[in-house]
Amino acid sequence: MINIGDMAPEVLGRDEQGRELRLSDYRGRKLVLYFYPKDMTSGCTAQACNLRDNYDELRSKGYEVLGVSVQDEKSHNKFIEKNQLPFHLIADTDHTLGDAFGTWGEKSMYGRKYFGTLRTTFVIDEEGRVERIILPKQVKTKDHARQIME
Repeated sequence: MINIGDMAPEVLGRDEQGRELRLSDYRGRKLVLYFYPKDMTSGCTAQACNLRDNYDELRSKGYEVLGVSVQDEKSHNKFIEKNQLPFHLIADTDHTLGDAFGTWGEKSMYGRKYFGTLRTTFVIDEEGRVERIILPKQVKTKDHARQIME
């Protein structure tokens, strides 16, 4: 599990186009790395669209945005196209990045326990250190950009 003050891993994963994304690609900017459960679901769509709608303001304040979920590149491409997302999505199909950040864990719905992505956002500073973590119960999907910029 990655904590505040820790360096983020250099290799982040592959985006929707199959390109490897590295932390060093974002040096000099703050990186919003947000983990979400699943493409095309209501909460995940609300969160992605809130970040989309505030993307220009986030970028003007020095932030870059990357989403991460366990769906594959094909699913991410559909999600990006349908919602006109201006940022990349990492296809963490084997939840390697989720394991590293501690966002892959046990969940419960209607009494049924299962493993999945815990909605969590990490704000990584210009040097690659985690400076802030917005935990699952704190994430406001419809107002997430404001939370990040506070």
